[in-house]
Amino acid sequence: MSCDNGKPRKVIPITPEPQEGGPEYVPMFASEKKVYSRSISGLFSRWRWIMVFLTQIVFYGLPWLQWGERQMVLFDLGARRFYLFGLVLYPQDFIYLTGLLIISALALFLFTAVAGRLWCGFSCPQTVYTEIFMWIEGKVEGDRSARMRIDKGGWTLEKIWKKSLKQFLWIALSLWTGFTFVGYFVPIRELGVELMALQGGWQIFWVLFYGFATYGNAGYMREQVCKYMCPYARFQSAMFDKDTMIVSYDAARGEGRGPRKKGVDYKAEGLGDCIDCKLCVQVCPVGIDIRNGLQYECIGCGLCIDACNSVMDKMEYPRGLIRLTTQNAVAKAWKQVQVIRRIFRPRVLIYSSVLLALSAAMIASLVLRQPLKADVIRDRASLSRIVAGGKLENVYRLQIMNATESEQRYRISAVGLEHLEVASEQEVVVGPAETRGIAVRLQIPYGSAEPGSHAVHFNVDAVNPEAGRTSEKAVFLVPR
Repeated sequence: MSCDNGKPRKVIPITPEPQEGGPEYVPMFASEKKVYSRSISGLFSRWRWIMVFLTQIVFYGLPWLQWGERQMVLFDLGARRFYLFGLVLYPQDFIYLTGLLIISALALFLFTAVAGRLWCGFSCPQTVYTEIFMWIEGKVEGDRSARMRIDKGGWTLEKIWKKSLKQFLWIALSLWTGFTFVGYFVPIRELGVELMALQGGWQIFWVLFYGFATYGNAGYMREQVCKYMCPYARFQSAMFDKDTMIVSYDAARGEGRGPRKKGVDYKAEGLGDCIDCKLCVQVCPVGIDIRNGLQYECIGCGLCIDACNSVMDKMEYPRGLIRLTTQNAVAKAWKQVQVIRRIFRPRVLIYSSVLLALSAAMIASLVLRQPLKADVIRDRASLSRIVAGGKLENVYRLQIMNATESEQRYRISAVGLEHLEVASEQEVVVGPAETRGIAVRLQIPYGSAEPGSHAVHFNVDAVNPEAGRTSEKAVFLVPR
């Protein structure tokens, strides 16, 4: 607002027109340019596809495998049971999930300290599904130049049918991925029958939701997820050091850049090994130029190494202008033996030792895990009472959890007081992977124990010794 003769006057901002010869107008916000990555063959490309096949064979195939009469891997949230091969885990076994997460975090720290973002470049679901979606796009629309031509051109019959076929294949893959994901939480065979009958509202919702997430992340957002949404890209520098193996450009060897003919003495012209073909940029799935140094967007996939090595082979130059090495190795011109020796530095050894110890403890805990759990709760409605025969009785609620895959018979006994006996049912049958609660009455002769609380132990022994045994502490109350 401004003032003219004491009266306020509204000022309307006007965007100035760019003047001829004046500075170029730069918008405050710019849309992200689509990355058209070029396909390349080589060592790292082959390993990426090996990981795609391995991860997807496991992901899509595991829910269909059976273990006896049930699904081999099933996280049954409704029944509050997790089935992992021969294991049945209950909510009380949450400690195993905690241990698994800690082990996964330490493994991530270890691999990142050794060789950078291996997870991002080869095994991350975002990377894997983006690779699959891009492969479909390449098969339908053609190579990099063909895709760019189609996108820049108008809507022709060729563009319509290719885009339609691509979208159909993307959507089909996304829905199948969503169906498989939900199949880890609902028996997948039952889920298929329900979906065909259009039953199960929540199951349909989660299939569509996960399918939409796969479609959007892998089909459209792609590298933007890695750049702007993934937190790992932001804190990776805290886990790197100068002995971490990363994708590196040897600037001392490559600069100055410039095109040249094969066989000429380029060094006499002041040129380095880099011919500035930009093939390393064209194959990069996140669209960066690795020659600018380490960047947080780099996912360590190594495709630029394959591209550069192919160019070096054609020019008959030594390979390794772009290579997987360390910053110290590039700066000090280390040999490969020196690089490998520095891998086993204190930081890596500490990570490895802790990871090995936790993994061994986790495995030992699972192997020695008792397939029987029990929990004792006092009956608060009847703390202590005198019953027929001059006996003093306490009543308890005993919960018995059978973590095996077969029906088990258990014997119940109690110790801790003289002449203590179980006056209720002493044998109970519990079905496979079931929990059963029973009322247990403990009795002692009246006057055989001092007034107060006395520690007792419930012993639950399976008739089949392999089904386990357990003991739970409780308190027997003697009134004054």
